[in-house]
Amino acid sequence: MINDKPKGIPYGMQNWEDVRLSNYYYVDKTRFIPEIEAANHYFIFFRPRRFGKSLLMNMLRQYYDVRKASLFDRLFGDLWIGQHPTESHNQYLVLYLNFSMIGGGLDKYEESMNTYCMIMMDDFCHRYADLLPKDTLEGLHAQTSANAMLSHLNVMAQRTGQQIYLFIDEYDHFTNDILADPAIEHAYKTQTHGTGALRQFFNVVKGSSDSAIKRAFITGVSPVTMDDLTSGFNIGTNYTMHRKFNAMVGFTEKEVRELLDYYRQHFTFKHTTDELIEIMKPWYDNYCFAKECINEPPLYNSDMVLYFLYNYIDGEGRIPENMLDANIRTDYNKLRMLIRKDRGFEHDASIIQSIVETGGITATLKEYFPSERLTDPDNFVSLLYYFGMLTIAGSSLRGIKFRIPNQVVREQIDTLQTATSRKANSTSTDSL
Repeated sequence: MINDKPKGIPYGMQNWEDVRLSNYYYVDKTRFIPEIEAANHYFIFFRPRRFGKSLLMNMLRQYYDVRKASLFDRLFGDLWIGQHPTESHNQYLVLYLNFSMIGGGLDKYEESMNTYCMIMMDDFCHRYADLLPKDTLEGLHAQTSANAMLSHLNVMAQRTGQQIYLFIDEYDHFTNDILADPAIEHAYKTQTHGTGALRQFFNVVKGSSDSAIKRAFITGVSPVTMDDLTSGFNIGTNYTMHRKFNAMVGFTEKEVRELLDYYRQHFTFKHTTDELIEIMKPWYDNYCFAKECINEPPLYNSDMVLYFLYNYIDGEGRIPENMLDANIRTDYNKLRMLIRKDRGFEHDASIIQSIVETGGITATLKEYFPSERLTDPDNFVSLLYYFGMLTIAGSSLRGIKFRIPNQVVREQIDTLQTATSRKANSTSTDSL
């Protein structure tokens, strides 16, 4: 190893400030900041799990947070945006909510949401105490619902002329529950329709758009829940399939090569960069999220690339025995639900089985669709695309051409199809 200390490999890291201040390698995505600012102020963005969304959001939070102004040079100075800063950097009070932290299931969702939001908004009041009216925290504690808490913060910030940037990560964290158990559909609709807690919360975001909450950045995996919330939050724009943001998360091959070339200077590599690309490509590459980008180089799953690199260096130049990151098995339940849902449709044949046998499918890509319409073939194929099980391969007069992106996805599908079939056969035999 060369004497100068190499940057750490940020495998599994989501705290962008730690990545930057603790000397970890960062693939610079800050060039997308001006494009985000030029877009709708209420920005919605979906990508598969473990694809870099949370790290992106964390980076944006550091960029816009007024409390991080003194760290701007250390965090951003040598990055693209550090050389081309926008006027909005470090100009906002940042309110961050991660809805995957709301526990209790859908039956207790409102109670859990209120508890979680009180904790996060209490912290918000403490961080920005000198920039808000003195009675802000006291007033917050007098509220009993998440939507009332958000309304209160909005009014308080407006009084002192402050602007709030709202970040919501994994807004759709209970989509798994909807797919897994049709019996909870009623509980789900209670939260997303009418006077439901989640619906009312997004109503407040919408109603605050002309006051202190100037921007919102919302991420998740699928648009199912957002469709059910649409009439309550019809000011947001879904940029998932927009060509400008196709490569905002994930790695291009150029970025992967630069990553490999950097670590080659510090560690023992037994393969050339070209050889490693050839090994990784069929497993981690071939994602395209915007049909206008079909002729551009495809994207690699960033988490998988970092997993491979970490294990390759740890193994002193040996190819990892398992090309599939064990952590991705946390997605198996979701995929198992999809397979079961697929088999329960009133179709002539399984959509997933047809995709496996033919290598792809042509369908209409839906931007939004409600939970009760998952049985629509186009909606189901679109859901597979959002979950990263399919990628855009082209277009025709009949719609978008989709295909399984790589061997990681194919292996997951094959494994779970086999496991699901065995369980179904076992259950059938037991019933005899």
